[in-house]
Amino acid sequence: MSLTQVCDRERGWSEVPERKTWQLATVAAVAGLALSAGAVAAAGPWDSGQRKAERAWAASRGHGSTGKGGARHEPPPPAAPAPAPSAPGVLTALGSPVPPPAPGALADALGPLLRDPALGTVRTASVLDTATGTQVYGKGDADGLVPASTVKIATTAAALLALGPGHRIATTVTAVPDGKKVVLAGGGDPTLDRDDLASLADDTVRVLRDRGVTEAELAYDVSLYSGPALHPIGPNENISPVTPLMLEEGRLDGSRHGPAPRSTDPAGDAARAFAEMLRERGVEVKRAPAPGKAPGGAAPVARTLSAPLSALVERTLTHSDNDLAEALARQTALASDEPASFEGAGRAVGARLKKLRLPLADARLADGSGLDRAGRVPAALLSGLLARAADPARPELRPVLTGLPVAGFNGTLKNRYTEDSAGTGMVRAKTGTLTGVNALAGTVVDADGRLLSFAFLAEGAKDPAAAQSALDRLASTIANCGCEPSGGRPGRT
Repeated sequence: MSLTQVCDRERGWSEVPERKTWQLATVAAVAGLALSAGAVAAAGPWDSGQRKAERAWAASRGHGSTGKGGARHEPPPPAAPAPAPSAPGVLTALGSPVPPPAPGALADALGPLLRDPALGTVRTASVLDTATGTQVYGKGDADGLVPASTVKIATTAAALLALGPGHRIATTVTAVPDGKKVVLAGGGDPTLDRDDLASLADDTVRVLRDRGVTEAELAYDVSLYSGPALHPIGPNENISPVTPLMLEEGRLDGSRHGPAPRSTDPAGDAARAFAEMLRERGVEVKRAPAPGKAPGGAAPVARTLSAPLSALVERTLTHSDNDLAEALARQTALASDEPASFEGAGRAVGARLKKLRLPLADARLADGSGLDRAGRVPAALLSGLLARAADPARPELRPVLTGLPVAGFNGTLKNRYTEDSAGTGMVRAKTGTLTGVNALAGTVVDADGRLLSFAFLAEGAKDPAAAQSALDRLASTIANCGCEPSGGRPGRT
């Protein structure tokens, strides 16, 4: 019997008798349902054992790390948790010795499902074998359709390519030498929260007290971004005005994801909250904060950092976070010497993806979140990006995979695949939904143990629930298929 390596929480990597990937994955999907759901709820999908296990696996192969983890203020790293239940199947599938699916082997299974009227009037599909990059199924895959939120795969991949998984976004406070004028400068971190702002206030007041200052003028700097702050869809509960300074994404109800009442002036709100914190600590702020830049001679007195980009990417994908997606698109623009605007970000993201030699001819990247219907993306681009993210030679892209929601477990797939389905726990995919637009793009380990990437885009659906169910059946069919010609061997039971 051949041997394979697995990662044990206490002993690290060790050799055990090899089992077929589909057997490992099936056991994990069934026996690990409660464990996985609990781990996701407790740790958060962007701090999962799955990502840590895959990072360790990549390092063991000599391909480096996906970047430093940890929280904003970098406490000592906790002990690594055990891999998520889906990790053994996915990790083994990345190096599976099983031959690629035969050309056209999926056509008989997916073709009729793709013709389901529930998907509307136009639909495209692309399925790739990630180990070889070979397309094993395609229909209209080079044609650009409205991607909705599946465009976040492109946005996050470009940000990782431009900045690296360890990049953190800074929010900074500067002050003139006499401390009489203080400026809060946004760096583009929409996840800035009240604890971070309080930390900035503590550090700022400490410096001002050392200078004998008890009264100061406060301004806030939002000059990092250009162009309109309002998304083309207008005021909306799905996204706040896009500004480099905001507190808790401009949410007014304390929520962390999903639609929410939004501030119409998130930068001003953050500055006013900061002014109040300064007052509470003994520094009076003269007049209401106003927009402005730091004057000559001003120097930094306090700074706080976002979580690493790898964690921001996972949060963006798991919960389809529109505010974070737009922020990451602008971070890519800034790293590419483009204006930090909708247009500049689109050019920057496209330029980064072009270096991967993927089909971009029919793509239009209108925004980072996918809320803009002017966007167009080919299915082959999405499946290709996911295949690149699975490449052991590109560990910096791995958060694109580990951030994908897990079918029936978390994120935007938590309430899908809840019935008896081959895709439950096996499909990891980004959803996309606008009125009349439905999409699903992700990865799945098939019954032969191959890791396949897929993208299904559809337009013209009348019933969004029916369209989602049709997309879920497509992905589950891949999970259950042996992918051999003439019917192949039986799928999972």
